[in-house]
Formats: sequence, structure tokens, C-alpha cells
Amino acid sequence: MANVRKTDRRTVYTLNVIQQAFLKLIDQQPFAKVTVAQLCREADITRSTFYLHYSNLNEVLDAVLDQALLANQDMTFDADPDDTSLVSACQRIAGAPKYRRLLMDPDLSEYIIGRIAQHEHDRIVPQIVQRTGLSEQAATSLFIYMIHGSFAINRRHHFTKTPE
Repeated sequence: MANVRKTDRRTVYTLNVIQQAFLKLIDQQPFAKVTVAQLCREADITRSTFYLHYSNLNEVLDAVLDQALLANQDMTFDADPDDTSLVSACQRIAGAPKYRRLLMDPDLSEYIIGRIAQHEHDRIVPQIVQRTGLSEQAATSLFIYMIHGSFAINRRHHFTKTPE
């Protein structure tokens, strides 16, 4: 989690600049090749500014993923607006094209699935239990299975909605 000392508009601006620079670098190369030095150059900030807000690049990745999941939280692709499927969780991140390259990075698939699971677990598992009568443990297993399947299918389609 970001080590944010202030929440004033300058801090918000700096966090945004860092995250946008991160996404720009991800468009150019895989996450594994991105460095803090590159990010600082792209964001036009110093390393000390970076480390004031984040401890490492994984924290930036987490912030970007959390932002992507929260930004389109109300987005749903089902006929029932109260139905929050896992497909929409994967699609929420891809709802903005700026996140698609990040989602396509094969080295990050499991990490991203883990973040989605962490973010969605408390919302989705109780729905599965309620709708199916499964135990919480069985519902959690089904939930993990669904996330992996949804992510794989969405990744195959490059996280864009198509008739297929």
C-alpha cells in the first residue's frame, strides 16, 4: 500500500502522474522489465518522490489494479443490474483500454487474478453461498475456479467484448 503522508491535491496529482507513467511504460514493455529509474524519468519525478509514495513497483501495480477495479465498480454486463458476476470483475479492469496491456502481460496473470480474488471475495462468495447453498469453503473454491476461467477467456479475447 502506498505510504501517503498527505491527501492534498498535490499528492493526488503526484500519485496520478506516477500511475500514468507506469501504464505508459507497461504499454512499451513487460512489467518485469520496468524499473523505478525508468518510471521516475517518465513521470519526471525524483526517486525520493517515488519512495515518498511507494516502496516498490508492486505497490504501484496494486494501486493501478485497485483503481481499475474501483473505477468501474458499477459496470455490469448482465441483464440483472443487481447481478455482479466475475466476468464483470475481469471486464472492469479492461473497461478502460489503458489497462489492457497490463492484463495481457503473461508474467502478471496469476498476480492479477489474486488481486481480483482479494478484491471480490467478500462480495461474491456470500452470493454464491446464498444462490447455491454451498458451504463457504466450497463457494470459495468455485469462486477461484470462476475467476481463473473468466480471466482466461477474457485474456483470449484480449479483454474486449465480442460476439464470440
